[in-house]
Amino acid sequence: MKRRSLLSTAAVALAAPRIGNAQASKPLRFVPDADIAVLDPVAGTNYQTLHHAFMVFDTLYGQDNAYSTRPQMVAGHVTESDGKIWNLTLREGLTFHDGNKVLARDAVASVARWGKRDSFGQALMARVDEISAPDDRTIRFRLKTPFRLLPDALAHFSPSMCAIMPARIAETDAFKSVSEMVGSGPFRFKTDERVSGSHVVYEKFTGYVPRDEPAECTAGGKRVHIERVEWLILPDASMIANALTAGEIDWWANPAVDLLPLLRKSRNLTFPLLNPSGTIATMRFNQLHPPFDNPAIRRAILHAVRQSDYMTAVLGEDRANWRDGIGYFCPDTPMANRAGMENLTSALDLHAARQELVAAGYRGERVVLLMVTDNARFKALADVGADLMQKLGMNVDAQSMDIGTWVQRRIKQEPVDQGGWSVFHAAFAGVDQFNPGVHAYLRGNGRDGTIGWPASTRIEELRDAWFAAGDLTAQQTAAEQLQRQAFQDVPYIPLGQWRLPTAHRADLQGMLTGLPLFWNIRRA
Repeated sequence: MKRRSLLSTAAVALAAPRIGNAQASKPLRFVPDADIAVLDPVAGTNYQTLHHAFMVFDTLYGQDNAYSTRPQMVAGHVTESDGKIWNLTLREGLTFHDGNKVLARDAVASVARWGKRDSFGQALMARVDEISAPDDRTIRFRLKTPFRLLPDALAHFSPSMCAIMPARIAETDAFKSVSEMVGSGPFRFKTDERVSGSHVVYEKFTGYVPRDEPAECTAGGKRVHIERVEWLILPDASMIANALTAGEIDWWANPAVDLLPLLRKSRNLTFPLLNPSGTIATMRFNQLHPPFDNPAIRRAILHAVRQSDYMTAVLGEDRANWRDGIGYFCPDTPMANRAGMENLTSALDLHAARQELVAAGYRGERVVLLMVTDNARFKALADVGADLMQKLGMNVDAQSMDIGTWVQRRIKQEPVDQGGWSVFHAAFAGVDQFNPGVHAYLRGNGRDGTIGWPASTRIEELRDAWFAAGDLTAQQTAAEQLQRQAFQDVPYIPLGQWRLPTAHRADLQGMLTGLPLFWNIRRA
């Protein structure tokens, strides 16, 4: 298929305003990694849902470039009763996309729904006696015990953000997805223009009232200078590259690594590092069933892992794109530490690892490894993992599937002979591993936790100790203890970090960092 025919069939977007129109009305055309499978920011936790959510919804608090929490929809807060009562005051002039005012009861319902599913939100809600709206602009939290991280919980944004939506929508069961997108943010979602698998459209919400201060990441003044944003779901990397070079699209979220040298030859493109926290690869075990219900077997695998093997398979030999020596917290963030890192950085000895595996009690149980075939990076990680386990003498059954099937298969808790699984490989934004509050994979709450279901009373105790810490130093001490324990319990194995640039037309200025955000951008 020719590039022109791909673009014309992929989206109605080509009928939008052309280059002769005013710069503000010229649509910004963006290519994400995939379509938005779930619109609801509470029910969906993939990154396309998150990026969509920040266009449509606003949050009570935001995070700046230093990951510090700032008021966003709230003007501020005051505490009483030694920190057991928090009163948050909404800014004046906030409205939803349907023209109704944003009221405190909307925020109360939104927080309650989000807090049922988000990891940090669950920690907050476990400490809450009541959330109420004593008047239209006041959100009141009555806590069982003081919780100084309350604003941080409401500000964190990945894998899910606390989207403020009308109470009538937010009162929907948190475990059922909503499709009505009446937002509080700077863009409207154009339901009537959505073409599933092809085309998503947003337009500027003229009723949005931005804060006065400059924008930083998800905090500050969200000023929209481009009236229309179109997401084009295009499957062919070479054709996307050609369209970007030709100016038919403006922004490619994650350009293919092998095409970057070609793209860099264009003087009309620029390549900033959009997400300084990068992406961290993981090996996740099903800990409900043999063999990985045994922590000694998980440790034997850990001691055989060499992160550079995984990173080279995904991104090649150029270490400018990746790094190893990655622990359980995102590098260059306050909780990152070196505790227990000898478990990953000691010299590799496969013979010793095989002996350790046998001593741990492995007796040839079948290991069902889920292998994604339509995500090249996940496929490369799985290839290395399968090869490693086979070298260790494990009975590996690598089962290939598309990513949609993989997503559904991972939630199965049955044994492998009933369609279950043993291990998979995936990758997550570094901000998802920023601290114990947001780190869903660094839990030990068993079947009540996320996919993999590790059980560790000690990990949960140390996580609680981090929440109770009185200052940054105490938090860092708790994080070190938690990482050391993680190397013993092995809820998952970190496999390295990559940090790759985004690619966009050089006439786009004012792009923010952290994730794809569409306010503050202007055309030169």
